[in-house]
Amino acid sequence: MQQPLLHFVPKHHPPSRSDVQTFKNFIDITQKLLVLTGAGISTESGIPDYRSEGVGLYARSNHKPVQYKQFLDSEEVRRRYWARNYVGWERFSKAQPNFAHDWLKEWEVDRGRVGAVVTQNVDGLHGKAGSANVIELHGTAYKVICLSCNESYSRHSVQRTIQELNPGMHEATTMIRPDGDVEISQEKIAQFKPPECPRCSGVLKPDIVFFGDNIPKSRVSRVEAAVCESDGVLVLGSSLSVYSAYRIILQAVDLKKKVAIVNIGSTRADHCAHFRISARCGDILRQLQTVL
Repeated sequence: MQQPLLHFVPKHHPPSRSDVQTFKNFIDITQKLLVLTGAGISTESGIPDYRSEGVGLYARSNHKPVQYKQFLDSEEVRRRYWARNYVGWERFSKAQPNFAHDWLKEWEVDRGRVGAVVTQNVDGLHGKAGSANVIELHGTAYKVICLSCNESYSRHSVQRTIQELNPGMHEATTMIRPDGDVEISQEKIAQFKPPECPRCSGVLKPDIVFFGDNIPKSRVSRVEAAVCESDGVLVLGSSLSVYSAYRIILQAVDLKKKVAIVNIGSTRADHCAHFRISARCGDILRQLQTVL
């Protein structure tokens, strides 16, 4: 477990003693948690989120993530995406789990109190921490699929292929985005050769649900089943702005499950929650350890 990297964590106050007690009471009466995590759980690993005030991607730049239809329709958009992703991959893929990821692994694998972790993140940090039943709602950056023949590849192997195709591409970056994308010059993008499927020469795409795309129905069904099997939902580090996450809370409420939220700042589902604690995930979970 690495030390927190807090430059992408928005301004916040430490949790109060009453916050910790409220959280403890929730944990005490909830025997099987479904945990929904968002970008706010990974900011302490040095990966920024999109929406946090002052430090989120939207607050720091005019960058908008690639749209699914744009990626499908435009060779130039695909070239730009893969060039930026290639440069950003080394730093993005080296991110390591933090205390919150390790806490979830312990409470799922070692204690049996977490039935499933549903994550909006594509950074693979729950898997690196050792969590077993992880549903990656929006896919994973660590897998690449062919849109023609459906063959899948490791993102690391695709990185090696891109390097062979672009031996003169020696860009480096100190920046990082939630999806691994970075800024590079238009000149470098114009010279870049994107990867193709080794099997059929089709278009390769990271196995990520881009904006404007749909989550596979089988994945939605897995999430719905996990909510039904839980007796409470804990949200860690998500504003729940995206409907695919918000509807999980709506389902929990319909089933009369208890809902708890830990997030710096308000969320779309505050009115649904039994309580919300505005705190850094690592802070509240560390303090929880001292009273359990």
